[in-house]
Amino acid sequence: MKAVFIIFNQANTERVEYLLDQLKISGFTFFEEVQGRGTNGGEPRRGTHTWPEMNSAVMTVIDDERVDELLKTVRKLDNRNKEVGVRAFVWNIEKTV
Repeated sequence: MKAVFIIFNQANTERVEYLLDQLKISGFTFFEEVQGRGTNGGEPRRGTHTWPEMNSAVMTVIDDERVDELLKTVRKLDNRNKEVGVRAFVWNIEKTV
């Protein structure tokens, strides 16, 4: 099992929900109003007057063989609009209860 953590500009919220639905990934946790800045020249997302945009994030735990398909779909979304940005990170899940 793998945990996939996807961070995205709130402008992509509906698109991220749609891609999860299309891939039949029903289990996830949604985090609203996540602040940060990308490592590759990304603009800060702070929800302030100076940096008004915000990010959100989704974490899902899926079988190993589904990860590549999810990452490929996230990459396609990112390529649609590099300015808005979306990133995904993958962790191993050793145990669950």
